[in-house]
Amino acid sequence: MRVVITGGFGFLGQRVAGALLERRVLCGVPVDRLVLADRVVPAGSPLAADPLVEVVHGDLRERLDEVFARPVDVLIHLASAVSAECEADFDLGMRANLDTTRALLDAARAQSAASGPPPRTVFSSSVAVYGFDSALPLPPVVSESTLPMPRSSYGAQKRICEQLVAEYTRRGFVDGRVARLMTVSVRAGRPNAAASGFLSGIIREPLAGLPAVCPVSPDLRVALASPRRTVDGILRVTEAERGPGALEGGLPVNLPALTVTVAEMLDTLRRVAGDAVADLVTVAPDPAVEAIVGSWPAVFDNTRATALGLRPDASFETVVRAYVEDHPEAVAESAREGLRRRVTGGARDGRHP
Repeated sequence: MRVVITGGFGFLGQRVAGALLERRVLCGVPVDRLVLADRVVPAGSPLAADPLVEVVHGDLRERLDEVFARPVDVLIHLASAVSAECEADFDLGMRANLDTTRALLDAARAQSAASGPPPRTVFSSSVAVYGFDSALPLPPVVSESTLPMPRSSYGAQKRICEQLVAEYTRRGFVDGRVARLMTVSVRAGRPNAAASGFLSGIIREPLAGLPAVCPVSPDLRVALASPRRTVDGILRVTEAERGPGALEGGLPVNLPALTVTVAEMLDTLRRVAGDAVADLVTVAPDPAVEAIVGSWPAVFDNTRATALGLRPDASFETVVRAYVEDHPEAVAESAREGLRRRVTGGARDGRHP
């Protein structure tokens, strides 16, 4: 099986690739080639050194001949420009998100037309396809049957791409499936240009001993998923068989969401790492950020994801502790001390650490 991941060296791309390289199997079939396509390839990446990996470096639209040099069995399309940069630069978002996705789907269609296999194509969409409209307010609980009304360029581009995947699937050009991602928190590494990036930054930076700014009101409710649950969701949607009790119909799958307020996130940081760490966060509302993130729904019906065996994170504390476990090098000694005190204190008085 030849598997392609676009955005293969991005935050999620590396984690999906790592999971596949550990398993060496997808959809019950051995993976004999994993193609990682990206505009940026980190020097010395251990992924690139794996003998199963083929690297396609450069603008995706200019490298499609390399991507499809041999038949593609599974295509996981993660590459995209993120929300705030799409809002700041409309043309960039349209090129990176819409034009690139259509070019990729057309290349997959050409493979099918040449009697090749229709690639099993997974498109990573976003909770940003939803939004509040005065003529059609969002219901209290959102499901895949809720009409998407995006209130950002990024959300509109993702929604258009969802429709393209559905149409190319209807015509038999690809076997398309759409996974709508919740905001992923806590993301490791450097801050990015996503409007929702602060939902990682207000945890990641203080744990590293750095100040952070929260640009929204603490009472804002948000829908989150940890990196672990997000990667699991992408792979479950990829492997899902068609039919009742599995991947039924052509609807996207909203990956399961953990609903929390920003205040609850900050309270968790204080409880887990201590006052000195939590006090590094300053609340300074930014109306532009709040307008984008505040338009996204926060409470989801997870029924469709549950049918695939997916569950939301148990609590935000489990999310924070998983981040600390996965990225010990990114946690300052001051935060480690707070974490140690709370673990030993919890064990001493009978509380769960």
